[in-house]
Amino acid sequence: MDIPPLAGKTAAMSLGALPVSYALNHISALSHLSHGEITYDPLYAVFVIFSFTSVVDLVIALQEDGYMAGLMDFYTKEGEPYLRTAHGIFICYWDGTVHYLLYLAMAGAIRKRKRYRNLGLYWLGSFAMSLLVFLPGNILGKYSSEIRPAFFLAILYMLVPCWAGVRIFSQSCAPTSCTPDMVQEEQNKGLLQRPADLTLVMYLILAAFFTLFRGLVVLDCPTDACFIYIYQYEPYLRDPVAYPKLQMLMYLFYALPFYCLAAYALTFPGCSWLPDWALVFAGAIGQAQFSHMGASMHLRTPFTYRVPEDTWTTFFLSNMLFALGPHLLAFRCLWRPAFFMRAQPLAPQDQSKKQQ
Repeated sequence: MDIPPLAGKTAAMSLGALPVSYALNHISALSHLSHGEITYDPLYAVFVIFSFTSVVDLVIALQEDGYMAGLMDFYTKEGEPYLRTAHGIFICYWDGTVHYLLYLAMAGAIRKRKRYRNLGLYWLGSFAMSLLVFLPGNILGKYSSEIRPAFFLAILYMLVPCWAGVRIFSQSCAPTSCTPDMVQEEQNKGLLQRPADLTLVMYLILAAFFTLFRGLVVLDCPTDACFIYIYQYEPYLRDPVAYPKLQMLMYLFYALPFYCLAAYALTFPGCSWLPDWALVFAGAIGQAQFSHMGASMHLRTPFTYRVPEDTWTTFFLSNMLFALGPHLLAFRCLWRPAFFMRAQPLAPQDQSKKQQ
């Protein structure tokens, strides 16, 4: 009696019921455990779901760089082929590492009923910048003809930072130990009496000029300086994928005004908006520079658009400083916030002490 051959693929698929059943059982248990957290803060559900997608993005990035194989081939080829670009790979790396850690930290803070406002503001800026460059870049770049239905699901992500931003900004700020007397004393100091702030103002001015210059470069400014820069220092700005051009335009229309406003807020006291927006801005620039710098040197970028070896040091240092400055600004705002607080009237006992 002949025994028919076993259908290997069918057997493998049927055996997949075991891990799926195990996972569904634990998801059911997790849903009961998480009900209190979701009721306390609906963003808990967002962070849990997005932590899953972050792991998926990390797998995609590792697979596209050859460290893994056979896991997400179908999705990157048929679902979102633009994730296979250098820019897409580095967006996945950032989402699979930085965003993933932020999701875990914020979800843990919700479970312990602790504040996560600062982490949320940083994530908000990073997440929003990623979408504002990646989604239009898919439509305008050379991959516009390969838009798949999965792209329209990604558009729904645009609603998440809007809703999350409202909830995060509405949370109360962490209490500070700054007394009205300390606030008044700090705000009476001129810029020259605050060397750290003076250094930051100088940085912001230089960063504003650098932002304006690169904006003119991608707008095809005919000057010799722009021509030399785009061909010898950042040829990636000419890449037809459109992501680098959009990134520089985002800097030009949003980062440039922020640099000017932040320099003003460091000079004149009482600009209470700066600490929050400095965190949002630091997250946005951190994500943007990581993706831009990585894609500029990645093998998926055509050789003619990669950073030349003889200018690699200049490119790396200038772009690293461009990414580091906003983080130093955010740290300064959190470290000594008295200068940015609204001045409060002194208590009667404090006024009598100052008169004595």
